[in-house]
Amino acid sequence: MDTEKEPFWKTKKLSEMTHEEWESLCDGCGKCCQIKFQDVDSGEIFHTNVVCRLLDIYRCRCKAYSERTRLVPTCVVVTEDLARTQKWLPETCAYRLLAEGKDLEWWHPLVSGSPKTVHTAGISVRAKVVSEEKVDPDDLEDYIKE
Repeated sequence: MDTEKEPFWKTKKLSEMTHEEWESLCDGCGKCCQIKFQDVDSGEIFHTNVVCRLLDIYRCRCKAYSERTRLVPTCVVVTEDLARTQKWLPETCAYRLLAEGKDLEWWHPLVSGSPKTVHTAGISVRAKVVSEEKVDPDDLEDYIKE
């Protein structure tokens, strides 16, 4: 008889998760903090390699998480609906994966047991981005990733 309990993300719907479970789904990649542009005509999303000024680029965590939406009014809070509908979320995002009925990747901290694996797997923005504090807002379009 298998006595091991299935992890919560395999047994619960996103809507059934506690606040703590929901928050633990964030893998710490920092990709949602990248500044993006949307073409008004085509709807196409363009990602830059510039991140929000609140992102700690080494840790890939917000430096003011509980106050982020007050400090940065354009900060997007990931919700269940957003995870289901917004294709700008990275394909590797746990919220998006679970919303699409997929499982978490091996490098996700909840699977690996370590917050470092998202970085060692090359998934995070660590060493790949610059803070918006160091970029002239008029030059942001020059930072669009190919």
